[in-house]
Amino acid sequence: MSEVKASMAGSVWKLVAKEGEDVTEGQDIAILESMKMEIPIPSEAAGTVKEVKVSEGDFVNEGDVIAIIE
Repeated sequence: MSEVKASMAGSVWKLVAKEGEDVTEGQDIAILESMKMEIPIPSEAAGTVKEVKVSEGDFVNEGDVIAIIE
C-alpha cells in the first residue's frame, strides 16, 4: 500500500485517476493549483487506486493524503 501525498499546499484542480483504476509509477493522480501554477502529483508506486481522499476544489496542505494505491 502506498499513500500519494500533496507535495505542497494548494487546491485540487483536477483528479486524473479514479478509484479502481490501475496506475503506473510516475503516473499523475491529481493536479494541484497553487499560486496560479499547476502542480502534477504522481503516484510513487504502480497498483490500483483503492481510495481517493479528496475532491476537486478541496484545499490540501503539504503532506495531506490525496489517494491510496494498493
